[in-house]
Amino acid sequence: MTQRTAGEPADIVIVGAGFAGLYMLHKARQLGLRARLFEAGDDVGGTWFWNRYPGARCDTESLVYSYSFSEELQQEWQWTERYAAQPEIQRYLHHVADRFALWPDIELETRVTAAHWDDAAARWMVTTDRGEQVVAQWCVMATGCLSTWQKPELPGSFSGPTFHTGIWPQEGVDFTGKRVAVIGTGSSGIQLIPNLAQQAAHVTVFQRTPNYSVPARNRPLDAEHETEIKQRYAAFREEARRSAFGVPFPDNPALAATASAEELRASYEERWERGGVGFLVSFADLLLDAKANETAGDFIRSKIRETIEDPATAEKLLPRGHYVGAKRLPIDIGYFETFNRDNVSLVDLRESGIAELTPGGLRQENGAEHLFDALVYATGFDAMTGALLAIDIQGRDGLALRDAWADGPRAYLGLAIAGFPNLFAITAPGSPSVLSNMVVSIEQHVEWIADTLADLRSRGVERLEADAAAQEQWVDHVLAVADTTLFPKSDSWYTGSNIPGKKRIFMPYVGGVGSYRQECDDVRAAGYKGFLTG
Repeated sequence: MTQRTAGEPADIVIVGAGFAGLYMLHKARQLGLRARLFEAGDDVGGTWFWNRYPGARCDTESLVYSYSFSEELQQEWQWTERYAAQPEIQRYLHHVADRFALWPDIELETRVTAAHWDDAAARWMVTTDRGEQVVAQWCVMATGCLSTWQKPELPGSFSGPTFHTGIWPQEGVDFTGKRVAVIGTGSSGIQLIPNLAQQAAHVTVFQRTPNYSVPARNRPLDAEHETEIKQRYAAFREEARRSAFGVPFPDNPALAATASAEELRASYEERWERGGVGFLVSFADLLLDAKANETAGDFIRSKIRETIEDPATAEKLLPRGHYVGAKRLPIDIGYFETFNRDNVSLVDLRESGIAELTPGGLRQENGAEHLFDALVYATGFDAMTGALLAIDIQGRDGLALRDAWADGPRAYLGLAIAGFPNLFAITAPGSPSVLSNMVVSIEQHVEWIADTLADLRSRGVERLEADAAAQEQWVDHVLAVADTTLFPKSDSWYTGSNIPGKKRIFMPYVGGVGSYRQECDDVRAAGYKGFLTG
């Protein structure tokens, strides 16, 4: 990395060095822009830098959860598993920074604390925790959707070591011989718990909401399959870009609501054995119709009963009261089987909640006391908005983003925000983001931003801002499309309901990656319809 002069100006400031930030930096440099990228961590990786807990793994297959912008990169990088684990993904991103010589413009261990718009100068004033202020025409927030971890505020205190899956120690943790408590059974908990059980003396899982999960069927990547995909990578990638979820799933046009019991079982069994989130396209109406969705729920519950040896434990693990896929659907490696181990116990917090932490463990409301040596929170994230609102972002007339979003996030196309000129947010609320293959959505956003900057510069346009009326129309559209599905009908971090006090609003765009891409293309073709330029 190059030593920077304090206050050195830039054409563009990029915040975050994950998939989005690195690609945005690469595109900015191709445009000849003076770019500065700030990253709070001490290495690149973004979410994959911080989320390094045992078992952390992507739920999108490696061959599609990767960049497509460079044919050479696609061909030369060799993934080792069907679903890459965290260390391999971070190595990949480190390789990308090396291969495209991005390091000179990356400033690690530097957190952006504020970004204020100066309307007279038409520039952003970006402040870091090192006390530096950088002036830039454009600002791109590549801060990630799942990068602000959160944990519940529990009374009392525990005297032993405490960890969170979202900010795991780089040096790792040795739980050998320890009694470990885990609070949370979302995606990170479901990945973590089987790994802890293989090391710790005993694991106690505190479960508030039983979760649906399907097997990953992870395995070493088959060389023949990899070769076959790489020979047709261009078509494979284009299929992903035009798909609903950014992954070329083989879908089933049949309807679960009208299928026979035999047809239901056959389709679900086939997807269950194949593994992965492709289970959600077992039938065309699975995410649209409550009756159809219940058939999927019944199937998964039957699999849990078949897997768990103790009927009482199985009953506690059966998810009910929310739709399959309306919360993020985890994929697991031996999660349910882990509860058959002698060193794993399950505490159902629906029966009695946590009253307080104690020096040696915790106490439930019914008086039951649990003792342990270490406590792990697998309690997730302030998703989609947390990282943006953690920065003091102020737009025109001192408008704070926190105030602009007091009644829920509003963004035009999930890319730009009314009142905040020359600011882009990658995969923000209102874009497919977390309901898609993130890399496909990130590449689309970055390329749209880069093409827009090149176009505006060629025409001498200095400012671009989302129009407030167009933004509201887009938000209404996002919500209207979501209301045709089951997604908003369950409490989840998609709606912000996991964060006390957060306005409940469904945030991602569920209209599909392909249709969203067309919307963005149409906006540009119509002369940046819905944007104000100057």
